[in-house]
Amino acid sequence: MRRNLAEVVPAVNWPTGIQLTHYRPALAEAVHRLMELGYRDGGGRVPALELWQQRFETDPEYDPGLCFIALDAEGVVAVCQCWTSAYIKNLVVHPRARRQGLGRTLLLQTFKVFQQRREGFVDLKVLEDNLRAQRLYESVGMFVVRRELVPN
Repeated sequence: MRRNLAEVVPAVNWPTGIQLTHYRPALAEAVHRLMELGYRDGGGRVPALELWQQRFETDPEYDPGLCFIALDAEGVVAVCQCWTSAYIKNLVVHPRARRQGLGRTLLLQTFKVFQQRREGFVDLKVLEDNLRAQRLYESVGMFVVRRELVPN
């Protein structure tokens, strides 16, 4: 799916009690745990912590300022991991924090940052059967640009 960044991006309003930060190695374990939780019901998997962290932090498209992390009083509650190519690699919201608008807010934050970087579009991939995610993406102005078969 794609978001055209020439279009207006609504204001970013963080839910009460949520603080935005960026990735740093001290948060790796908590971010990894949330990613595992997010993929628990299918749609992919996350390598073991050490391998995940090494691959993430050494990827040529890695920029810690493009890994948006939402914190609440209990810790990491949502993550939007992006690459420098204006691509959203992962978006995960902890079950305890769903239905507060965190996914939407992280997406809008991402769009604003990529607009400031003068990107034309932001892209991501989503599985056909992930209807909840598709509705979220459509609600922030994303649209389907290409369909691909997922290998079994």
